[in-house]
Amino acid sequence: MVEKNQNRNSRDQIPKQTTARRDNYQKPAAGDFKKFRGRVFHRDQVLKKPTEQKNLVAKAKTLATKPFIKNSTTGKENIPLKVVIIGGCEEVGRNMTVFEYGNDIIILDMGIQFPEEDMPGIDYIIPNISYLRGKEKNIRAVILSHGHLDHIGAAPILLQKLGYPPVVGRDMTLAMVKRRLEDYEPNSSKKLKTVPVKSVNDRFTFGKFKVGFFDIEHSVMDAVGIILGTPSGNIIHPGDWTMGKDLEKGKTLTYHHLSKIPSPRILMLESLGATDFRKDTATDKEMYENLEKLISEAQGRVIIGTFSSQIKRIGKLIEYAGKIGKKVALDGFSMKMNVEIAQQLGYIKPAKGTLIPINDINKFPDHKTMVICTGAQGEGNAVLSRIISDNHRFIKIKKKDTVIFSSSVIPGNERTIQRLKDNLYRKCDNVIHTNIMDVHVSGHANAEDIKEVIRQVRPDFFVPVYANHYFLKEAAKRAVEINFPKERIIVPDNGSIIEFQNHQFKIADKKADTSYIFVDGLGIGDVSQVVLRDRQVLSEDGMIVVIVQIDRKTGQLVGSPDIISRGFIFMKEHKDLIEATRYKVREIVVDKDPQTEADSDYIRNNIRNQLGQFVFLKTERRPMILPVVIEV
Repeated sequence: MVEKNQNRNSRDQIPKQTTARRDNYQKPAAGDFKKFRGRVFHRDQVLKKPTEQKNLVAKAKTLATKPFIKNSTTGKENIPLKVVIIGGCEEVGRNMTVFEYGNDIIILDMGIQFPEEDMPGIDYIIPNISYLRGKEKNIRAVILSHGHLDHIGAAPILLQKLGYPPVVGRDMTLAMVKRRLEDYEPNSSKKLKTVPVKSVNDRFTFGKFKVGFFDIEHSVMDAVGIILGTPSGNIIHPGDWTMGKDLEKGKTLTYHHLSKIPSPRILMLESLGATDFRKDTATDKEMYENLEKLISEAQGRVIIGTFSSQIKRIGKLIEYAGKIGKKVALDGFSMKMNVEIAQQLGYIKPAKGTLIPINDINKFPDHKTMVICTGAQGEGNAVLSRIISDNHRFIKIKKKDTVIFSSSVIPGNERTIQRLKDNLYRKCDNVIHTNIMDVHVSGHANAEDIKEVIRQVRPDFFVPVYANHYFLKEAAKRAVEINFPKERIIVPDNGSIIEFQNHQFKIADKKADTSYIFVDGLGIGDVSQVVLRDRQVLSEDGMIVVIVQIDRKTGQLVGSPDIISRGFIFMKEHKDLIEATRYKVREIVVDKDPQTEADSDYIRNNIRNQLGQFVFLKTERRPMILPVVIEV
């Protein structure tokens, strides 16, 4: 809550994490700020040429000490702040939230969700943006919290559909989005309008929204927390986060300064770690010490499987390898792409000669080489899987090699990772994973972290997000355990529309449509639930194709029915069942009234229904029945 004795200045601005810029502050002149499409730019940053303005490279920021939320602290407004959960509150992934105040809309994140086991053929799932149809002109900006695919993966598709609104993010995040746009459609990144966040002290105005930022710690470079200020409420959203120590700055991040943001403060908190009660988790420092020890003492080649987005970790491993004279080969499309981007931005600076192409790996002694690759989740075509299955062009596993899984197990991948490890243990004596040694540190907060950040921020409302529903409920329990008022906790579903107004909230009866939009190859949304159900049937019980020829005039069967089985039975080994099926088809097709013309639709439906029952009685399986009726 806001302290009663706070002066107006402190109420009207987001507290700064540093005063360095305040010392050099010069008050801008009255005419220094101009508007462009509802967004405020400093005079020096409004480019004169329309072609230059189109790219929106200008940062649209005021100085750090400029009041952030002026005269908007009461929360007593006639216009509600709407928070629309488009995705990310019933699954891991597909993260996207719409914030709407009057005619102004801000979108936070555009992530993908990877398919479940019962979604055969699906590449990934994207958020459903039907709520935004007809409101495209109201979208002031898309803010991306960080570069993980569950937060930016859908951007190439959705930005195109929404007319390429300005995209706000840190340098690494924006570079990754640009590269994904190019992979999706060549030259499409030229349409991207970016607003780079150079510092957490940057401030932006998009319509009625005042946008600020704060430092967070996560497993990918350039992650940033978001603050959205409106007269009806102020959103505090760290994206994915942890309370861990920032090794680069040598300090443990805290969030006390966020408690000075004007009320009502609405804390939206990623909650994947709500059931993680471990208190003895390793620190980044311990993890790096363990990895360096393993690398330096390895007798053979070192192969490290990790997430391609772990740029900070990958950079430190490359740096250490250079110090001890090891060559490093990167493999995996996303791994090489992300490291290339990080090098261009100056985040990774390998010693000369340290990085080598993967096809040169065998030119050096094994004990002098290290491979950093993708595939630690057991993905079938990923690099680590190909290495272990002897399908890699340049690398064969040897007994003396050291293979390190520097990653966590994503829920749902347990079985594939276990199979990968089983195969690996047959070929290699030195396999290291987190159950043996701390070679990975999670980038997500645990249960105690959730409690601590609530204590520090002191929000008026708590909204757990970005996880399965049971995680959200558990996060709500963590808040109650520290006496946070239960009536001020909102556990949303996908599609929930939460309205904040006059220090109160309500959840609208009607929900936004958040049904799955499947991406299969080049097809977007053309795989419906009906198509998916057909694929599930085919994958589980197979199919039977029945081909019959019918006399057009008499409706009588011509010749013998043809039976084709795919994924149901092996026909050569089940000739009796095939003959019984053929006989049953004859019974079904026999025309009881040969004086009438053949009715193909009637015959097809009869074969499908009656043969389906017959096959189930014989096998207790329900294959898809596909009748083909040819009139002759």
